[in-house]
Amino acid sequence: MSTTDQDLTLDAGNEHPRPAKGETPGFLKRYRRSLLSLVGGLAAIGFFYYVVPQIAGLGPTLKRLRGGDLWWLGLGVVLEALSFGGDVALFRGVFAARTSGIGWRTFNEIMLAGAAATKLVATAGAGGVAITVWALRGFGLPGAQVATGMMCYEILTYGVYMISLVIGGFGLYLGLFAGRAPFAITVVPATFGAAVILVVLSMLYIEEPAERFLLRRAGHASGRWQHWWRRAAALPRSIRTGLQAALAMVKRRDPSVLGAVAAWYFDIGTLWASFHAFGHAPSPAVIVMGYFVGTLANVLPLPGGIGGVEGGMIGCFLAFGVQAQVAVLAVLAYRTISYWLPTIPGAIAYFRLREAIAAARKQPQAA
Repeated sequence: MSTTDQDLTLDAGNEHPRPAKGETPGFLKRYRRSLLSLVGGLAAIGFFYYVVPQIAGLGPTLKRLRGGDLWWLGLGVVLEALSFGGDVALFRGVFAARTSGIGWRTFNEIMLAGAAATKLVATAGAGGVAITVWALRGFGLPGAQVATGMMCYEILTYGVYMISLVIGGFGLYLGLFAGRAPFAITVVPATFGAAVILVVLSMLYIEEPAERFLLRRAGHASGRWQHWWRRAAALPRSIRTGLQAALAMVKRRDPSVLGAVAAWYFDIGTLWASFHAFGHAPSPAVIVMGYFVGTLANVLPLPGGIGGVEGGMIGCFLAFGVQAQVAVLAVLAYRTISYWLPTIPGAIAYFRLREAIAAARKQPQAA
């Protein structure tokens, strides 16, 4: 059942379609602001109820940042650089076969520029993806290959994330790893990770039925909802092609796949070093779970997750029984290193990329 052009009437100068005359807005559309306010209010209440009492007297605590062990903090910088190197290795492994004439230096600049955009643009990470896609397209890579490669890269990257949630969460709760195991930050995120893994893997078998179902929903929708249902209908095929590419890399034992592990766990190493800079580090499993559960705040539309990630991590470590003052200092030191280390080089890399892409586009004309 198709929708007529009248159903998709557009406001002048507005990129979103307005509801056709007589159309009743859906529940989520009518109450979106109220629901967002409710969620934000509950998050604020939870933060002030559980976290703020634990970090009272924050001013003196922050002053102690200058007293951290410089050797441990220096090690954190090195580990963060190695984390970024792992990310570049994975990215190059995914796209090297799809591109020609792009070396390590260019791949490094693409990743640096994308990392800087993620930190500075409040779009929940979309800024980094946009810069990466722009650069790959600028060097002549077809859109379909960019889409498949980006999905492959994301699946390999976040596959490690979800597997870590599952192993760390259930491992702590079942007593396989040392550390306290509150249900809400062990079993719940582990179950979430397992569900994401199952949904992605299921696209190998149910991609076509899922796409048909979503297209039917689009046919029965109108206005903005039809647009979103059609976009959702493209996801199953995109996930399947990206997953097949990722599994092919794993089956042929492509060493660049290990870059995903290095990217996450060297970054966790920076957090571990930050704990040692201000005291004793909790058990490895606690650090891993506190890190991964805390970084879920990156999905919020905040520049680099600023505020959300810090609060999430600190709250997790407090729930795990880590001393409040040490948790605050370690997380803030870690975030300072991880946030600022790629930002300035990334801005420089962006301008270098613009010049390189402009030169690459002139070459066919010169020929």
